[in-house]
Amino acid sequence: MNQQSDNTYHSWLPFYTLLKKEIRRFLRVASQTLVTPVITASLYLFIFGATLGERISVLEGFSYAQFVIPGLILMGIINNSFANVASSLFMSRYLGSIVDLLVTPVTPTQFIMAYTLAAMLRGLAVGLVVWLISCLFATLPWAHPFAAIALACLASFLFAQFGIIAAVYADNFDTLSMYTNFIILPLIYLGGVFYPISILPPLWAKLSHLNPLFYLIDGFRYAILGVGDLSFVVSFCTVTAMALGLFAWAAILIARSYRLRN
Repeated sequence: MNQQSDNTYHSWLPFYTLLKKEIRRFLRVASQTLVTPVITASLYLFIFGATLGERISVLEGFSYAQFVIPGLILMGIINNSFANVASSLFMSRYLGSIVDLLVTPVTPTQFIMAYTLAAMLRGLAVGLVVWLISCLFATLPWAHPFAAIALACLASFLFAQFGIIAAVYADNFDTLSMYTNFIILPLIYLGGVFYPISILPPLWAKLSHLNPLFYLIDGFRYAILGVGDLSFVVSFCTVTAMALGLFAWAAILIARSYRLRN
């Protein structure tokens, strides 16, 4: 039994080592990885909470601050989960240090999960702090707290996979930043963070259903406020399907070491 336990421990030692390395990496520059996104989210909260929160209402029974806070929490989770993996993995490729990692006895699954868990830790930590700060501006009902936590974890997992894929395909830092500036941020802003899809003209409302982040944002808001444009089951199943699809894509790339040895 002891021999079997030792073998199991040694087989997972590269995973623990890589996970610890990734966590220490973003903690060493916490002012950039944790403090800066919280300050950015705090500015959004001040603008929409202190100045507009009680003056505008886009959802009956809720202030504008209550409406927008779930989206801001999710935005912090998404951006930081993606950035943590994308920047770290691309930097390893850029510097060539990824080759040292590939010769270690770490399996593709362990490789992906180490990067993913570190990214989720950073993303969820930022989301938690944003929520704590938001308590100064509005009180959230948390209609379905466990559903909200599950969807937050799923969102973090999903964008960690997207970060792996982006880091593999990116040719330079400009290309990497394009994923954030031209894909993630537009999809977030057009996904209903600052307005409900139901108030849009019929054509634009239908087009919004093509935005994958609409399901994520609407489902998270439903879990917190108890009100959404779609049922939570539809949103959760759609997000789960996207997460599994990106995980399979990332797993194939890592298993084949696609562009990692270049």
